[in-house]
Amino acid sequence: MMNEVLTGSILAAMSTGVGALPILFLKNTLTHRWKDILLAFTAGIMMAAVTLSLIPEALSYGGVLQLSIGLLLGVFTLTLLETTIPHIDLEHTLKGIEFDQKAMLIIAAITLHNIPEGLSVGVSYASDAEGTGNLIAFAIGLQNAPEGFLVALFLINQKINRIRAFFVATLTGIVEIPMALLGYYLTSIVSTLVPYGLAFAAGAMLYIIYKELIPESHGDGHETTSTYSFIIGLLFMIFLIQIF
Repeated sequence: MMNEVLTGSILAAMSTGVGALPILFLKNTLTHRWKDILLAFTAGIMMAAVTLSLIPEALSYGGVLQLSIGLLLGVFTLTLLETTIPHIDLEHTLKGIEFDQKAMLIIAAITLHNIPEGLSVGVSYASDAEGTGNLIAFAIGLQNAPEGFLVALFLINQKINRIRAFFVATLTGIVEIPMALLGYYLTSIVSTLVPYGLAFAAGAMLYIIYKELIPESHGDGHETTSTYSFIIGLLFMIFLIQIF
């Protein structure tokens, strides 16, 4: 199982680099419409993973109390990160910032925001339900891809070399690998942590969906297109859950 955790976490983390890869070849960056469609699609995928996999699993291992505690803990953890680290609004506010200490702080913030995602992957693999870990790793990976693209795009806007921007964006996702191993180790050793861990992952993902992905996909007048993209993403994940 440890090999599965390692493989899943590596694939989820490396999705950040896959998302940044187009930066090396695109002469012109994506339009706001396509960026919003991509963000909304990943939000739909993550919503299906939360409501149809993580929350039911947490309830099956514990109950409403464990679910509530774990979910709120996940939300509070990301809230704490938001209040102690500058907010990352790659599409609307960062253009024009020089690649200095401020830019380095933003890159560090992106990296730290990946910590709960790594934990989510790890605790999902600790579940006895077959396929849960792979599904969550897949959902997190799809969320990481547009994030990697936006990070690389931000760096290029700061006149950073495309190859360097690609490598920096890729490195921001690496933290998910040790965090996934930590999450799996803790919930495997202390089995009573499993429902809390699954609920924590659900809370963290819900926070990302509602606080980050949906608002950013609705910030440029493409609300209707983004809404349809969200629903398609949700249905796509439901289809995968039914298959696997």
